Formats: sequence, C-alpha cells, structure tokens
Amino acid sequence: MSTVGLSLHAIRPCLEGAIPAIMATCDADGTPNVAYISQAVYVDEGHVALSFQFFNKTRQNILRNPRAAVLVLDPRTASFYRLHLYYERTEDHGPVFESMRAQLAGIASHAGMAGVFDLKGADIYLVERIEAVSGDSLPPPPQRPGLLHALRTGSERMARCVGLDELLACTLSTLQEHLDIGHAMVLMLDATAEQLYTVASHGYATSGVGSEIRLGQGVIGVAAQERTPVRISHVTNAARYSHAIRDSLDAHADAGAPLQRGMDIPYPGLAEPHSQVAVPLVSAGRLLGVLFAESPEDMRFGFEDEDLLVAIAGQLAAAIDLLQAAPEVTAEPQPATARPPALSGAALRVRHFAANDSVFINDDYLIKGVAGAIFCKLLRDHLASGRVDFTNRELRLDPALRLPDVADNLEARLLLLQRRLQENSPHIHIEKTGRGRFRLCVLRPLVLEDA
Repeated sequence: MSTVGLSLHAIRPCLEGAIPAIMATCDADGTPNVAYISQAVYVDEGHVALSFQFFNKTRQNILRNPRAAVLVLDPRTASFYRLHLYYERTEDHGPVFESMRAQLAGIASHAGMAGVFDLKGADIYLVERIEAVSGDSLPPPPQRPGLLHALRTGSERMARCVGLDELLACTLSTLQEHLDIGHAMVLMLDATAEQLYTVASHGYATSGVGSEIRLGQGVIGVAAQERTPVRISHVTNAARYSHAIRDSLDAHADAGAPLQRGMDIPYPGLAEPHSQVAVPLVSAGRLLGVLFAESPEDMRFGFEDEDLLVAIAGQLAAAIDLLQAAPEVTAEPQPATARPPALSGAALRVRHFAANDSVFINDDYLIKGVAGAIFCKLLRDHLASGRVDFTNRELRLDPALRLPDVADNLEARLLLLQRRLQENSPHIHIEKTGRGRFRLCVLRPLVLEDA
C-alpha cells in the first residue's frame, strides 16, 4: 500500500467527524457522482469504514465499481487529504459496526431524532494511497505531553481505594487534575429498571445524584446499551441535552398521579455541550454503568482521550467488582457505643409509596426504588427499637428489599441514599462506621407513613 509518505494514523484527526467527508464514485460507464458521507472512521493502519445508511447512487456505484476517492479535512490545520479507496466488504455486526451505530444513534437521540438515522452497515475500504492536497494550512497544535504518566498516576491512586465513595471521588479527581476534564459523572446500572442513575459528578452547579437515564437514550444510554464508547466531538444542536435524553418519570405510571409529581431529579449535564464521550463500565462481561465526560469546547475529546477514558473505565469497573466481592461483616451489628443525640424540633413526616418505593420527606421527594426500600427498612427498625447500627450483609439477606441475586450494587445504592440525604435532609444522615457497617443518625422526631 503506497501512501506517498503519509500514514492513516498521522491524519486520524481528519476522521473524527467534525467536518463531513466528500466521496466520489463512478458508475459502470464512468459517470461520476459526489456525495457527503456522515461517517468516515479509522479502523486500522490500512482501512477506513464509511457509513452505509441509504440505498443511494453512491451505494449503487460502489457495488459496480469498488474504487472511490474521499476528500477529508484536518479541522486543526485546514489541510485536505485525498484517500484512494478500494471497497472490500460491508459489516452489519461486530465492534466497528456497533461503534459506528452507537455514535450515530447518540447523535440522533441528542437531536431528538432517535430511530430516524438507521445504519445499515459499515463499509470497509482498503486505503490504497493518501495524497496531501496542496494549499494553505495552519501549523499543527502542540502535542499533549504526559498523558501516559497521567494514566499511571490515576491508576495508582485508584488502586489504593478501599471504598466505593473513595473510588468514585478518586476517579473524578483524576479526570479533573491530571486530564483537565472539568465536567464528568459516573452512572450505575439498575438492570431491573433498565436505566442508569447518577452516583457521582463534578464540575456542575448541582450534583444530580439520583438523576436517571434510560438505556438507549442519548450518548450515555446508547453507550450503555451497545456496550461501546460513544464520542461526539462537535455537538451543534443547542437544545438542552437534559431535555433530549431523559425523563425520570416512570413510563408505565399514570402521568397525572400525585405520586409522580416532583420526582424529577435534575440531570446535571451542561445546557449546551459541544463535546461528549461516554464509556461503558464493563467487568467480566457485565455492564455496571457508564463513565461520562463533556465540555463546552468543540473537539475537546479526541481518540487519545477516548483511549485514556476506556483504560480508566476498565480499572474503575474492575475495582467496583472487587469491592462488591470483598468479605463482608458476618456478625450482628454491635449496639451504638455513642449516645444518640437528643431529638428536637418538629417531627419529620416521611411518606413511603410501596408502588415504586418512593420516599417523600415533608412533601419533598427524596428517592425511590431499592434505595427507597432500604431507607424505609432502616427507619422502621430505628422507630421500633431505637436501633442505629446496621450492616450491608443483613440488607443483602432481607428478601423484602428484592435485591438482585447477582451484581446488586448495594454499595452504590447506599451511597446514592447517603448523598441524597446530605443534599436534601440535614436532620437525617448515614455515616460509614467500618467495612460493611454504617450508622443511621436521626436528629428530629420521625413519623413514617405507608401510602
């Protein structure tokens, strides 16, 4: 393969999708046709993949005459390159196809057009040669040194973490301090509800802990559903991302029921993001959640950033699995050694709705689902006996909580409950007292109502 001194890797920024590529083909009698291509993707040092979405003239030509020329532009330097291609095959499954389909679906869902853009296949082309097109250009941007060292530093910090709260905080601080990623979040999977919920974030005005995204919605939901990274480097739709990707109301509940009103925890994402990347958290073949980052800048995340985030997400997922598999406390919790604080003030009215285990404190929504069921169990035990110390193990053994048999994410649900209480109910909080142990602290009288 002759490339006239150029390698496909050297011009990889041209294949980021910031500017559509222009493809020229010819039919059997030599009549040319020119069209824009929505996706031109790097596959390896010798191949690119072009999106096949429509049975159009370009598609007809390439099946009759397998050679094509594609003009691509480096958005950093304004340099043009011409790729001379030879069509080899079309893939309708596999990692290349799934990655392209996920990115297209993410863009479509972001724009509120999910289901409109259907990727029929990924056309794989051999790159026979690459030509630099003469013309004025800009100097290339400076290299970003120290990325591998940043990965090593973050990896070492994550390896020392002994709890989920510490691990998530370490991961997000690594992104911020060493990779200069100012807006990021971690979401965990609720497999039963087929949705993700935010457990940690940084860089936003509100944490958004507890906000939900259904599988298949937006960049985050598509990355989770397809289990492949999705990166969008040039979001041009100015509509609010939060409006396009999520609706935290139960799709099967009566929209007019009083139970549902006020249960929409605001999603913490940027109102007008220009770059986004979502990486699934997968361990031992199981989806655990998503690591997500975004920026108000165009083209903030390149392929090297994606590679780094995939490496970090892999370690994060493995660490979460290891923490869940760590030995738990088997003995019954010991009575509280500290004297519980005296209760004062008006009683807090806690209402529990069994339909979806949603919990309201003084008419303000707190939480729902498994975390809501856990909270009500703790309150019942506390009101019945004054108990304040609990263990993770006893929660796992309680059939009333309906925890999944595999990957119950109990630590993540407890962390979610702890942070929701911190942000919304200063008179009730949960504090960790050891491995697999925690304490419920109540500062005001309680009235628990089951609705």
